[in-house]
Order: sequence, then C-alpha cells, then structure tokens
Amino acid sequence: MEQQSQDGYVTGRRVPKWVKVTAVVLACIFFVLVALVGAAAIVWRNEISTVANFKKVADRNDAHGDGAVYRMDVAGGYYFDDFLAQGGASSDGELIGFITNSITRGLIPMTIKQSEIACSAFTAVTPSGDRLFARNYDFSATNTALVFTDPGNGRYKSFSTVDLQFLGMKQDRDVESLIDKITCLAAPYAPLDGVNEKGLSCGIFMSYQGGELDEEGEEITVATDQKTDKPDLTSTTMMRAMLDTCATVEEAIELAESYDLHDSAQTSFHYMVADATGKSAIFEWTAGTDKTDNDGSARTLHVIRNDDDAHIGEREGAADYQWITNFILQPGYYGSDAEKKGLDRYDRIYEQLSAADGAVADEKAAMDILASVGRRNWDNDDPNSITVHSVVYNLTKKTVYWVANEHYGEAAYTFSFTL
Repeated sequence: MEQQSQDGYVTGRRVPKWVKVTAVVLACIFFVLVALVGAAAIVWRNEISTVANFKKVADRNDAHGDGAVYRMDVAGGYYFDDFLAQGGASSDGELIGFITNSITRGLIPMTIKQSEIACSAFTAVTPSGDRLFARNYDFSATNTALVFTDPGNGRYKSFSTVDLQFLGMKQDRDVESLIDKITCLAAPYAPLDGVNEKGLSCGIFMSYQGGELDEEGEEITVATDQKTDKPDLTSTTMMRAMLDTCATVEEAIELAESYDLHDSAQTSFHYMVADATGKSAIFEWTAGTDKTDNDGSARTLHVIRNDDDAHIGEREGAADYQWITNFILQPGYYGSDAEKKGLDRYDRIYEQLSAADGAVADEKAAMDILASVGRRNWDNDDPNSITVHSVVYNLTKKTVYWVANEHYGEAAYTFSFTL
C-alpha cells in the first residue's frame, strides 16, 4: 500500500522486513570478507609481493634440453630467523613442516627434495686482483630460479641459484599456475650456489659417499646425519645460513662447526666457500674410507683451506686456488682413482688453471673454463648429461655473470647482476 507524507507526496511501498534483514546480512558478509582480505594482505604481504614479481626471463628449449629460467625477488625475511631460533631441522620432513607452517600457514603443502647431481667449481684471480668463484651445475633438464633476497635484520642480501624441480616443479613444463608460484616461495631454503653483499660465495656438490651395495650390487650413497647436541641444518639450509650471516670463510667455518649436518634425500654433499680476501675452503664430512663410511652419524667435519692443503696432494699444496668436482679429497679415502667421480673434470680444470697459476683474464675467461667441462659435449658415461647453469661470481665487485644451459655467448641466456 502506498503512503502519503505530511506534505502530500506519495512515499511508495513499505520495504518488506526480509529484504532489510538480507541487506544487513550481505553487508556484514561484505565487511567480513573485506576484513579477511585485509588481514590476509597484512599477514602474507611479503609472499604476495614475491609471487606478484615472479617472472620468466628465458624460455625453455626442449630440443636443447633446456628448462625455463625465472627470476624471484623475495620480499621479507622468509622466516629464516625463526628457523634458526628453533634449532633448524634435522631432516627433510622437519624442514618441509616448518616451511609449510610458516609460509602458507599450513594451507598449501610445500616440498624440498634433492637428487644425484654432478658439478664442478674453482676459484681464480684476475690481473687486477678480483677474486672469482666459478661453478657449473650439472644434472638433467630442469627449470631454474635466479633468487634475490634482502632479509634485513642484520642478515646480508644475496643472489642464489635454485633448481625448481627440488621444490616439486615438473621438469617438462613451465611454472605458470598460482599454486606452483606459491610453492616456489620455498626457494630461499634450497640454494645450490650463491654470493652475498660481503663477497662470500659458496656452492654445494654431490660427494657420493659410502660403500654399501644394494640388491643389484650398485653402491648406495649414504647421507651425512650427525647426531650430537648441536642445532641442526640440512644441506641447503647450511648454505642459506652462510649466505645470510657470514662475511668471510672463517665465519663460514665457524658456522659449519656449530651445527650438525643432515644431508637431504639420502645423498651426500661437500661444499666450497670463498670470500673477497682470496681465502677459500672445502668442507667435507667423513669417517674412515669410502668402503667403511657407511654411518652418516659418525662423520666429522674436515676443512681444507686453500693456504693449508699440502696434505691433499702436491698440486693442491702448490696452488693458492682451489677446485672441486664430485669426490672426497681426504687422502686415502678411496682405494684407487677409478673410484673418484668427476676426476676427469677435476684434472681438466687444473690443467687450465695451472697454466697461469690460477689467474684468468676476466670473468669470460673463467666462463670459458666452465664451458670446457660443460656436459653436453663431455665425452663420458655420467648420467648427468646437461650443464643446467654456469656462473662466475666476482667476490671483489659483488657481481654475477650467469649463463643458462651452455648457451655461452648468447645474449638471451646470459645474465649479469650487481649486488
């Protein structure tokens, strides 16, 4: 029924009560949703920023065995202070649990895994005195992330390289979905090599330790799994801790000595670390010989310094530079040279470095040495037949010279950065 106001105008029909109630309910739902979105934007502001800036910088090329290359600019501190404060993690499961609960609040499962990789690296110096750390990462076709972090709170900003298949990304397709990009937020916890703003650089390399045999007579790699009362770090979180908190090789040594190491995915690793002063060191965890080194908890850390390595061999003792592939350097560890994985690449790198006593003309010359042991053209039966990336870190100038998938000299696959 229409109503007439006191001034004579018709005011229209009365609004039914249910319409008013519905409007109020919808308004309440709207404001609740706005509040939830606002809260999520605050809680996940760093994660939202990181995902929004995740971008592809080089396309895949299946004919050449290439994966795509992505850039990640990580906002915030990725909860690594909290990770260290809780004592780190003593297994992949503990690490995955922490990452899932911290980054996605348990809403989206995360993953980190490792596999058998074969790599090469060396240190060198230019005529002007710039200190270089050069590294090949050898594996199979995979997507890669160039990861930039600036966590603040007293921790150093850094660049690192991450193999995205270790975060669960498929090797044969691009990283495109929102869920995939969210999963890649775990990347700071899985660096393979990197450099920080202080000029400290490090790399991780398979060491294939242990002499146990499986049912088919093949050797089983035994992971380092120390069990003392020290806090715990896994393979790649040890490197993340170095990049975030160490300015020198000595600080990196002190850090490694302060934690129990737990290698990921039942594989074993050793490390090489270098700094802007020209110091470098190789970290190895061993117990006995390769035939008896089958108890990962019994291993202890051995540090091989570049200026104190005559016990390793005559070549190593005479050189101020260092080089590394995929076998343990401790004397007497193997019964014969035939057991040393990557010895051919180790010898080839030494051959080239020794010609000028560890000096190279510039970063490109260092990259040429990496190219000479690139796997696509390397004549051996190693199953890791692809060099996924090659990188030269200038520790003096804090620069990065990075090439994807052996596309040496090709602008579309070559990246340069300055920290």
